[in-house]
Amino acid sequence: MTNETPTDLCHAAALVRAGELSSVALTTRCLDRIAARNDALRAFITVMADQALADARRADAEIGEGRYRGALHGIPVSIKDLVDVAGTPTTSGSAVTPRHPLHDATVVRNLRRAGAVIVGKTNLHEFAYGTTSDETAFGAVRHPLDLSRSPGGSSGGAAVSIVEGMALGALGTDTGGSIRIPAAACGIVGLKPTYGEVSCDQVVPLSATLDHVGPLARTVRDCAVLFLGMRDGEIAAGAGAQIRGTAWLGVPRRYFFDKLDDDLREMFDRAQSTLENAGHSIGTVDIPLAERAPDVYLHIGLPESAWYHAPMLAAEADNYSPGVRRRIELGGYVLAEDYLRAMHAREVLRRAVDRALEGLDALLLPTLPIGAPRIGDSTVNIAGGEEPIRAMMLRLTQLFDITGHPAIAIPCGAGHDGLPRSLQLVGHRGGTERLLDVAAAVEAQITGGSGSVGGGVG
Repeated sequence: MTNETPTDLCHAAALVRAGELSSVALTTRCLDRIAARNDALRAFITVMADQALADARRADAEIGEGRYRGALHGIPVSIKDLVDVAGTPTTSGSAVTPRHPLHDATVVRNLRRAGAVIVGKTNLHEFAYGTTSDETAFGAVRHPLDLSRSPGGSSGGAAVSIVEGMALGALGTDTGGSIRIPAAACGIVGLKPTYGEVSCDQVVPLSATLDHVGPLARTVRDCAVLFLGMRDGEIAAGAGAQIRGTAWLGVPRRYFFDKLDDDLREMFDRAQSTLENAGHSIGTVDIPLAERAPDVYLHIGLPESAWYHAPMLAAEADNYSPGVRRRIELGGYVLAEDYLRAMHAREVLRRAVDRALEGLDALLLPTLPIGAPRIGDSTVNIAGGEEPIRAMMLRLTQLFDITGHPAIAIPCGAGHDGLPRSLQLVGHRGGTERLLDVAAAVEAQITGGSGSVGGGVG
């Protein structure tokens, strides 16, 4: 057995498969990290230590008998506490009465079938209705590099679990950017697949026609393994994304580059030059009406959320965080005409992104316009003015939840403030696997394939 401590999933999987590292040892290391750091970071709501170790022992026995299931077999993963795990409360980060599921969500069942070991359920912005993970009944999630800052949201605990080595893969959800935003803020990789590719069955909805489920991990390759394991169908035994040459990329500068912090703008330009020097072809494209995305997003998301929460809000309004309750209640004032108008505009935006992608492998743009904000701040100074933090954090991600295109956040280094910055790649609808190929190539050029720049154990 090795004394090596792998920080990325694929490295750990190779050691487990070779018999050089047991799942029990790997899971114990993750549980030890949770025990050491969770009080400070508040990444987990529920730690499933006994069950995780029992599952790890089972994985070791199966692997020892030659029944290896693939790269997720025996690998510790975390589950956002919006997703049902049988026998464990689904709190949604709220003081509202939790769900008590008898069955795993489909995506959890798929991960278990692939052999993953669930170490616990992670903290989040209440009901996934925010970008900072500080409105939660279980205490604000804190950034591993600076406890005064937010790790992003709503999947903040999921991202922290990866940075801190509390899990080697994480399951999150993304309705306006809730996987990509914390991935960007924490310096890891986060994938939002094409809409509908990963089941949202038995996942507490925020906005049913915008919700996506996807992975967070240290590298693109790790995310690829998790994505393939989350889907219905055959278990993926391979290691995931492979680099297949150079790519044709389009940069949508209008709207998406209007409001960026100086560090990110400089780092994006440097990354683009690096990619061009490596042989990638990069040009400028336009997405007409991209500036309409926030209005369309609100007029779809608000009423869909209000509809779901109406019974609980009527019974337990005082148990909601004030900010989350206010946003849900606003949804009751959106007219049916406005909702239908937004659904029509959604199709217009979807076609606009499709056209921007014609002849290209992916779009290339920033993920998060700013570094991780301070917990409790409501505004940020950017582009010479004060802007609402929530709007800024959603600005570059929410369009692709509206349109359903796959999108992935990749770290591109740290700013002068020491906080991570991130690139985003957007692919063709139904082309998530090809997007992962492109992302692996981009990651190799930008970070050398080393994964997280967000600190923690790596």
